[in-house]
Amino acid sequence: MSHPHPELGPPPPLPDGALRVVPLGGLGEIGRNMTVFEHAGRLLVIDCGVLFPEENQPGVDVILPDFTSIRHRLDDIEAIVLTHGHEDHIGGVPYLLRERSDIPVVGSRLTLAFLEAKLKEHRITPKSVRVKEGDRRSFGPFECEFVAVNHSIPDGLAVALRTRAGLVLHTGDFKMDQFPLDERITDLRAFARLGEEGVDLFLADSTNAEVPGFTISERDLNPAIEQVFRTAPRRVIVSSFASHVHRIQQVLDAAHAHGRKVAFVGRSMVRNMGIARDLGYLNVPPGLLVQPRELDGMPGDKVCLVCTGSQGEPMAALSRMANREHEIRIGKGDTVLLASSLIPGNESAIYRVINGLARWGANVVHKGNAKVHVSGHASAGELAYCYNIIKPANAMPVHGEWRHLQANAEIAMRTGVAPDRTLVVEDGVVVDLVDGRAKITGKVPAGYVYVDGMTVGGATEGSLKDRRTLAEEGVVTVVAIVDADTGELAEPPDFLARGFVHDGTTFEPVIPVIEKALAKAAQEGIGEVHQLEQLITRAVGAWAWRTHRRKPMIIPVIIDA
Repeated sequence: MSHPHPELGPPPPLPDGALRVVPLGGLGEIGRNMTVFEHAGRLLVIDCGVLFPEENQPGVDVILPDFTSIRHRLDDIEAIVLTHGHEDHIGGVPYLLRERSDIPVVGSRLTLAFLEAKLKEHRITPKSVRVKEGDRRSFGPFECEFVAVNHSIPDGLAVALRTRAGLVLHTGDFKMDQFPLDERITDLRAFARLGEEGVDLFLADSTNAEVPGFTISERDLNPAIEQVFRTAPRRVIVSSFASHVHRIQQVLDAAHAHGRKVAFVGRSMVRNMGIARDLGYLNVPPGLLVQPRELDGMPGDKVCLVCTGSQGEPMAALSRMANREHEIRIGKGDTVLLASSLIPGNESAIYRVINGLARWGANVVHKGNAKVHVSGHASAGELAYCYNIIKPANAMPVHGEWRHLQANAEIAMRTGVAPDRTLVVEDGVVVDLVDGRAKITGKVPAGYVYVDGMTVGGATEGSLKDRRTLAEEGVVTVVAIVDADTGELAEPPDFLARGFVHDGTTFEPVIPVIEKALAKAAQEGIGEVHQLEQLITRAVGAWAWRTHRRKPMIIPVIIDA
């Protein structure tokens, strides 16, 4: 089993008839999933998603995969194939299409509908190619066969990729719910058929590889959801991902059974559920849905709101309700149902929202205190079944942090995949399939690309470091009027501080420090403004650390008297 190779260089030219696999996102993190396949001089991209920023990435909207390694080869891309419609698989597509707008985008009906709605905001009309399970389509030298898989969004697909180099099976995100709400199960018969043909490389979803046993069925949530609707004395406010059509279907059914009207709140929720309803993925009983403002006069026990914000996102409806910044006022007797997972890294934000809601008197029902969420990913037991059914020659776990990939690799080896053919790699590591054997051959850039407002890639690690300094340590501007002839202060400097604890006298002790630095500069004949500014920065910085144990950002402004 391979481990990280920091010393890897760029990969060699690809041997004739071989297949190159380059993960550009999603291996080593949960999000921004993107894999590039290269064969016979052409490229095929599977998924192109975004990663959501953490608290230590201030001002960043989303994080994209790094397109550097394919930017000079945009014309070689045959298609972008999408496995399903979640943000972490489709969110990056607009940014890739900005660089070449006519790349065909391949996906199932719901996936393309969600993508097209998103692209409308970017004013891009894609070249869409609609497929469904059972279809076989060729894109240049790549033949794709699409297989139904069950996930927490309808219409998920796995992709079987045939080239002269062999057969690759990429599961996308999947689980093996045997009783899904839409009765569309993961097609293990197709997996077995592909296994008979001989899968040379298996790329399987690792997100839940550490979780023993089997992921429970969506239907097992019905009793807990039902109980909320049966016992809630006033309004029920449900928060879920704006794409979890099945979970929202369960909520609509329960609301309908208990005589409650439902309103969707939040732009993405209204948009996506409208699309799902129009395409027939969401079945809405007549007369059930109303506009949020129509609920005002209705008794609380006849009302249900479905909103966004289950991950504690600051701008989403639920967080704004918790902070009293939303027109919907949460009050005593309201029940809030968080029907979603805790994505790693979001826990503290979610608990902050739960506490905020509880403070206004709401009863908050969540994964921690009721059976109201089941994951969309296969647990260890399901993965073992898949390996045993498919019997792949080589395995490369995908979609997960390092520990998830590692756990998936352990399952692969326990089911008989040879350790030297089980590759645990991270973003940017190049794997070549040559003569039926997968091996690591190099590395390409795969850093984080930050989207900040309208700028892509403008924010760097350096500028984020500046933002963290501003957030944590504050900023001090020193305005010094210096006599050009003598190099002395013409009058005491002014100090403007933000985010640095201070009062009128805080900066008095630093004046002699500045005078001393300027005197030394005059002595050494240093009179250039830029050099004096650096001297002041260093002197004030050292003083701030010595006396306050703080490292504020220091901005010197020198004016010639």
